[in-house]
Amino acid sequence: MDDGETPMSTGADLIARALAACGVDIVFGLPGVHNIALWPACADAGVRILGSRHEQGSAYAADGYARTTGRPGVVLVTTGPGAANTLAAVGEAQAAHSPVVVIASDIAASLRTPGVYRGVLHECRDQGGMFAPVTKGVLRASDAAELGDLVVRALALALAPPTGPVYLEVPTDLFSTALPPVTTLVPHARPATSERALPAQVFAPVDEHELTTAAALLATAERPLIWVGGGGRDAGEQVDVVARILDAPVIETFLARGTVPHGHPLLVGLPPHEPEVTALIRRADAVLIVGSDLDHMSTMGWTLPLPTIRVAVNIDPDDAVKNYPIDVVVRGDSSAVLSALAGALSTTVSPRTEGKWPPDLESIRDKVFEELRDDPTTSEAVGFLTSVRQALPADAVVFADMAVAGYWMSAYHPVTRPRSLHYPMGWGTLGFAFPAAVGAAATGAPTVAIVGDGGMLFGLGELAAVVQERLPLTVVVVDDGGYGMLRYGRDDGRHGTELHTPDFFTIALGFGVSARRVDDVGEPFAAALADAVHSGEPNLIHLSAGLTPPRTTSPRWPRQVS
Repeated sequence: MDDGETPMSTGADLIARALAACGVDIVFGLPGVHNIALWPACADAGVRILGSRHEQGSAYAADGYARTTGRPGVVLVTTGPGAANTLAAVGEAQAAHSPVVVIASDIAASLRTPGVYRGVLHECRDQGGMFAPVTKGVLRASDAAELGDLVVRALALALAPPTGPVYLEVPTDLFSTALPPVTTLVPHARPATSERALPAQVFAPVDEHELTTAAALLATAERPLIWVGGGGRDAGEQVDVVARILDAPVIETFLARGTVPHGHPLLVGLPPHEPEVTALIRRADAVLIVGSDLDHMSTMGWTLPLPTIRVAVNIDPDDAVKNYPIDVVVRGDSSAVLSALAGALSTTVSPRTEGKWPPDLESIRDKVFEELRDDPTTSEAVGFLTSVRQALPADAVVFADMAVAGYWMSAYHPVTRPRSLHYPMGWGTLGFAFPAAVGAAATGAPTVAIVGDGGMLFGLGELAAVVQERLPLTVVVVDDGGYGMLRYGRDDGRHGTELHTPDFFTIALGFGVSARRVDDVGEPFAAALADAVHSGEPNLIHLSAGLTPPRTTSPRWPRQVS
């Protein structure tokens, strides 16, 4: 934007210019009569709007964009039911600490009577109140002149550690309110990953006492282990340095997959649910927990036998200690703390005297996959994983849904880069993967969504958006004729688990999407997937396969079963 006086004709223009000034160049949304003024305003400001076919799809796409890029995902939705339709997706973003900003219209301020429901079109008694439990903050506009500042505040709050979604509510009459010329907007804070960004978040210096205590505990450990959660996924270089100093195996949670690349000599590369990995954890005598709250799903219901010496690195000390007792929490940004910790450890780590540590991690992985291949109930899933690994290019971004195939991908697919494998472990929202993948594909990255036949129907209409935008997105629908996870362990299929499955192949063609039918998880599937992804065009593969859930899913947790 040019310096000096800039005419701001309406409140909608102020919102759009604020987004552009903050480095937001793409948003996701669905227009309604109350918020449609944002569409021409964003076009004039150079902000691209990728339109969806359902507001939930818009919010998932914004989340997928935020997870992949680390930048805020912005979603524009209309009043009442339009805003309400985003709640499941915003809840998933909240559980995953994803910086999503929802900008929703509300009924005109002139029609609102506090405490009275008047029956205005789309009226809700407290629209913003619906978002309070699933966001970091609810912001409400009362004056068109403040809209630019509110947009900046919402983006800054979403990005402030710990990151998370924010809701901004704008009475519809403020979008069209005429405004006098104002000075050029200079945001107070901008996304740190944007080229136009102001300085990144400034963290307090690492506490020397916390750092010294943590280093002393880790330096004398004979068998240290590193556990990395979502809060550490952008600190891969620092995790690598500390791991090599300590000779510590690295375990990644679902959100942290790819923090340490596949092939790293200290990467365990398997979920802690596998008995061999649980045995490794039990054998360790100290653990460094980076950016993780040790949640219920990752720890098999908090039955995982973590070492008695526990050191945590976390931006939020309360988050670090809420599920397991921790000896010391070093508060701060993971990258900064680990850098300081590496310096402290480099001169204090003691020579080991007990046993071989780290163990042969490659042998552990080989043993697990050999067991999975030899087990007739899981061998088909291993074939599926092998085909996906062979077919995908190194720069592919993968989204896995809460489906049996998605469970296998999230836990066992090798990941070479951070933020390139995404899975809705937080809230566990079925129907996440496909619309969220739209957000990643909007960046131009080759993107793949692995979904089940049930979950695909949640957002099927987004195929129209994928075609309209010509996105490089391939959807793999793994069809087992019903809700395979719910079917597992039950004696019959008469109680809600069996579905009439549509012909996704024909449906895709109807949308204008290239489609393939495949009935084999082996070479035919690998070839079809490779062709689809390399085409750079919208594709759908209808794969018929009945996979058994892995041991990463709660009904099969080894510790729970035993």
